[in-house]
Parts: sequence; structure tokens; C-alpha cells
Amino acid sequence: MFYHFLVPLADRFEIFNVFRYLTFRTGGSIMTAILVSFVLGPAIIRSLKEHQGKGQPIRTDGPARHIVEKQGTPTMGGLLILVSVIISTLLWGDLSNRYVWAVLAVTVAYGVLGFADDYLKVSKRSPAGVRSKVKLLCEFVVAAAAVLWIMTLQETPLSGAVALPFFKNVLIGLGGFFIIFGALVIVSASNAVNLTDGLDGLAIVPVMIAAATFLLIAYLVGNIKFADYLQLHYVAGTGELTVLLGALIGAGLGFLWYNAPPAMVFMGDTGSLSLGGLLGAVAVATKHEIVLGIVGGLFVVEALSVIVQVISFKTTGKRVFKMAPIHHHYEQLGWKEQTIVIRFWIVAVILALIGLSTLKLR
Repeated sequence: MFYHFLVPLADRFEIFNVFRYLTFRTGGSIMTAILVSFVLGPAIIRSLKEHQGKGQPIRTDGPARHIVEKQGTPTMGGLLILVSVIISTLLWGDLSNRYVWAVLAVTVAYGVLGFADDYLKVSKRSPAGVRSKVKLLCEFVVAAAAVLWIMTLQETPLSGAVALPFFKNVLIGLGGFFIIFGALVIVSASNAVNLTDGLDGLAIVPVMIAAATFLLIAYLVGNIKFADYLQLHYVAGTGELTVLLGALIGAGLGFLWYNAPPAMVFMGDTGSLSLGGLLGAVAVATKHEIVLGIVGGLFVVEALSVIVQVISFKTTGKRVFKMAPIHHHYEQLGWKEQTIVIRFWIVAVILALIGLSTLKLR
């Protein structure tokens, strides 16, 4: 909004020329999202407490201490993140950029689906929300539509192709099958973040780390000079996604203020599904889907631990981990919650650095 109203005035008032620059608008987006989070946070949390009563239902098959320590904590805190991201993006972004709208559409749609899931859990006082098959179907429909939209924004040979990290000028054309591939990336990212969200602060910081990494990636691949220098595939228009990712970082910092242990609110599926979907959609738009698997390796491990546990138990009757997702396994080993969270943050930073190395090692 600022971009459209103030940039035309730059010829008369030179100070408004700063709104032309992505770096300035991204910084403004971060700060605005933080401010919105701090201003609206107390009211939203208070409202969630009033309407949810006993808060988020705690799994009876989870760690015993959760029933005591986390009982009564409200969920749906992802609403605070979503509101902050949307407001900040609309204020600082170039609203004529269709990549921004495509990613926002995925984020909002997954947020609505997550909200429905959280609402059913709270209203029924059960950890079971929307049926898993229905939820997955909705996720794939939204993701496939978004991928198709993104494909129409890109020209040959980028449209419908997968770029390989560590290799310059290598594209694997998938044609129409890219819709399935891209949808899998978005849905997998969404559910992997959802599975990671099990301890106070565990999911939001790795999400911010991944967002910061892709902020840099989007800026570089969206700038023809930097993309050419680093031998990246130039994707015109994706640079504007830095404003949206900046909003996510700011909103994440604001949410962490309330989610730091002991958490005043949980993000719930409202937040985890939408944030994972956002990261997945950005990865598809910037042609860095495989790099997302590296940067978001922590989320991948969390998801794989659940898959391995389920397959092992159904086929052999034995469990590989004491409990899945894997952060609960470490809880059962006696690790303190803060130890698990901080060590997982460290792993997320290391993986982000490895992911960034793919930009230069070609």
C-alpha cells in the first residue's frame, strides 16, 4: 500500500524514494509485524482464553508432565501471526506482484483449515480435529491450485521445472507433473512444521530461521545481477517475497514473546499449517524446492520420525523411538524441554547455513 501511494510522490518529495527499495520495505515489514504482534497480542490471547475455557486438549498418550504443565494454555495463537503477516505485507508490499498473492493465498487457506481443526479440538475437548483424509485433500487442492498459478507466472524453461542445488544451469523439466511435485512440497512442508510444533518455542524459531534463509534466496534470485553473478536461475518478480518473509520473521518474533516457556499461548494448527505452507509456496516460487528440504531439515526429521514409528509398529509391533515425533523421544530420555528446544534451534541454524552454501557452491 505504501509502495503504491508514496512511490509516485518520489518525483516531488525525494524522501519517498526509499519506498522503491526492497531492503527498506522489508525492514519496515519486519518492524510493523513486531509492533502489530505486541499491540494485538494481549487482546487476542485474552479472547482465546475466554472462549476456550480449558485451553488446548493435551494428548493423554504424550509425556505425562504436559498434562500438568501445559493444561489450560489456549491454542489458535497462529491467528496473531497471520494477522501480523497479512497487515504488514499489505502495508509494505507491491500489491501488483502476483507471487505475493499466490503465497498469501496458500497461507490464508491453510490458516483457515488449521483454525477449523483447532476449533473442533477445543469444542469437542479432543486432540482429534478435522479428519486427516479431509484435511490432506483440502491441502492438496489448495497447493495444486497455487502451483498452477505460479507456473503461469514463469516462462519456459523455468515453468514446470525443478532446479538442482550445487549444479548451475541444470533444470529437470516435469511439465504437468510439476503440479504434483510442487503440491507435495507445500503439503509436506506444512505438515512437517505441524508435527514439529510440540514444545514451547520449538517450531517458531526454526520457521523464522528458514524464513530468513529464503528471504535472502528470494532477494538474490529476484535480482538479475545477483542471480547472474551467483549463477542462479533468475525468477523475475520473486524478490518481492522478501517483504512477506520479513513480515513472517517480525510476526514470529512477536509471537515468541508470548510463546517462550512457559507459553502463554500455542500457535496450534492455525499457525503451524499456514507457516509451513508459506515456506513451501516460497520454495516453489523461487525454484528452491530441494533446498527447502535442507534448510528445513529439522522439520523433515520430525516428520520422518513419525513415519518410521508408524511403519515399524504396524509391521513389527515394535517402536523405533520411545515416542514420536522425535522431540518427545528426547523428553522420554530425560532431556529437559529447554535443552531440546535450544539444541534443535542450533541444528536449524546449521542446516540453514548448509542450505545457503548451495548458492555459491556450483
